[in-house]
Amino acid sequence: MKFGGTSVATVDGRNAIARRVTAALELGRAPVVVVSAMGRKGAPYATDTLLGLVEGLPGDDRERDLLASTGELISAVLIAHELRSTGIDAHAHTGAEAGIGTDGEYGCATVTDIYPEPMLAAIERGEVPVVAGFQGMAPDGTLTTLGRGGSDTTACALGVALSAETVEIYTDVDGIMSADPRTCDAADVLDVIRADELFQMARHGSRVVHTPAAELALGSGLAVRVRNTFSEHPGTLVADIGSYQPKALATAVSSVSGIARVRVALCAAEGTTEHMLAQARVYRAMADAGISLDMFTPTTDTLVFTVADNDLTPACGVLAGLSLTCEVLTGLAKVTLVGAGMHGVPGVMARLAEYLSAAAVNVLQTADSHTTISVLVPGEQAEAAVNAMHSGFGLSVRA
Repeated sequence: MKFGGTSVATVDGRNAIARRVTAALELGRAPVVVVSAMGRKGAPYATDTLLGLVEGLPGDDRERDLLASTGELISAVLIAHELRSTGIDAHAHTGAEAGIGTDGEYGCATVTDIYPEPMLAAIERGEVPVVAGFQGMAPDGTLTTLGRGGSDTTACALGVALSAETVEIYTDVDGIMSADPRTCDAADVLDVIRADELFQMARHGSRVVHTPAAELALGSGLAVRVRNTFSEHPGTLVADIGSYQPKALATAVSSVSGIARVRVALCAAEGTTEHMLAQARVYRAMADAGISLDMFTPTTDTLVFTVADNDLTPACGVLAGLSLTCEVLTGLAKVTLVGAGMHGVPGVMARLAEYLSAAAVNVLQTADSHTTISVLVPGEQAEAAVNAMHSGFGLSVRA
């Protein structure tokens, strides 16, 4: 039995979704639809609108997850009704009913288990399951949410568990773009992107696909396509890294703002056991406090790293608890060049530095991997950096 998975990022176009499902059925596929909440903040059932109902009141993480999940439940019921009105036997399901198990972390849970039997039974009965995305069931039976964009992860997780022929993620743009079009006018829709490149884009600021969903696509070889709900544009194919070799050095540029750099004074000489222990104490204390560090660089007598702005105050508190002093620079952004084609190629960093220098961008720090080069820049220079890198490496298809 063929299976076609569909994650729908908006249910404002219910007729469009019905057409997609009808087309899949006519092709002999057995579609499973995963939906997210309707609209953005201000719309009555958008997640941010729902959470705004309790803003400023005493918080409870479990109850916030319950409230946040209701937007997807409403969407699932509405879509199921819409499909039935066209003669399709569709039924709405919660994340738990779809067999999605999580680690129990409220607000940003990780999918740990998928029990595919309920969905397989529904498909066998000839039904079209409509699953509320963004949610699953913790080991203790409570509901947990998967973090913003988590419906993508729901779809990919179900796709893996059900051995999907493909997972199509429908959103409000034509596909994955070479840069954020809000900051780069020359940004283009990519015809194809490797799964490892998509994962790096998601990790470094792109919000087209939820990061855990991109990780699932990378780790499983799952076939994924990102498309526009409302157009027939073919979208972007996410290719398995073993089946597609990039045709250029770079593929895209991602950026993320709201970053702070922290420089910690270590009271030990570099290269000594005490110096390494001091670093290890910082890393362990930050990990225990749930603070994610990035772009960390030990120097002669300091440790430099970056954190998200909302982690800065607790990070400074952790350092104070270790009797360590620090200097902080805020208002920064990280801009990342992504491309599997640059692995092992000499001169890529030299070119990047030349492009940024010509654009008068002040690079404060760098970090790299096999498929990325990241630069830390003042926040007000992030757009210039994105455009300089995008133009310099010829990422516009229209060029």
